[in-house]
Amino acid sequence: MTTFSHTTDIAELQKIAHQLRLDVLEMLHLAGSGHIGGPFGMADIFAALYFSFLNTTPENSNNPERDYCLLSNGHICPIYYAALGRRGFFSVEEFKRLRKIDSLLQWHPKLSIPGVENSSWPLGHWLSQAVGIALAIQMKNKKWIMNNGGSSSKKRVVCCMSDGEHQEGQTWEAVMSAAKWNLGNLIAIMDYNGLQIEGTTDEIMPLGNIAQKYLTFGWEVIEIDGHDFTQILGALWSADTHEKPTMIIAKTVLGKWVSFMENNWGYHDWAGKPGDYERAIWELLK
Repeated sequence: MTTFSHTTDIAELQKIAHQLRLDVLEMLHLAGSGHIGGPFGMADIFAALYFSFLNTTPENSNNPERDYCLLSNGHICPIYYAALGRRGFFSVEEFKRLRKIDSLLQWHPKLSIPGVENSSWPLGHWLSQAVGIALAIQMKNKKWIMNNGGSSSKKRVVCCMSDGEHQEGQTWEAVMSAAKWNLGNLIAIMDYNGLQIEGTTDEIMPLGNIAQKYLTFGWEVIEIDGHDFTQILGALWSADTHEKPTMIIAKTVLGKWVSFMENNWGYHDWAGKPGDYERAIWELLK
């Protein structure tokens, strides 16, 4: 089965994102459960990260000079797995064993999976870990400057998050800490689809003007269409030049490219209702 390499060609990235969605659908169909709406909404982001932006490969996955990518909303891990498998971190044959007993790929990511940088479980905790990694890199770089002059290469720390987890208090503690330490090597990406497991974020716990909140807390903010590769890549490379932490608010569509799933919070999870797989695969392949 096909793996993909780094590319700057947008048509190729679109092709990769399409394959990642197919991979997620097949994984969940075989497993009989899992999360599908978020993975479909974030497929373009993960294609851009792993196949164009991040300096992280199967060959340098343990190299301290690599970039780091953490997944905070761990329930969307099928898209994380699809990107890592197609990038060559492990065999894509593992996709068939999602959520099986003793499988490498469980329903939240774990550190034992090649390429995975954090084990996750409760929402709202992993921006804190990303802040810790980015701060450690910054401190190491300052020590390098003192001992050697100049600076070492910039190692990026990317943290993918949901909009709903901004209802968690710990998220905002991490936001304040990142600004205090001027973590210009930290890029957070928010999956801003306005939906969570039981409805809209506005109904459950309104987020208000989330962009203004981040600006007030001392971050750079970039708002983009999370399905437009020109905007995605432009935001990532722009964030790479900032001296402060950057939040990329990616406006996404839950269940993107499958009509009956799009913007339907009922497809936060894959229920595997009769006919859903056949309808979804038909829409993706037509």
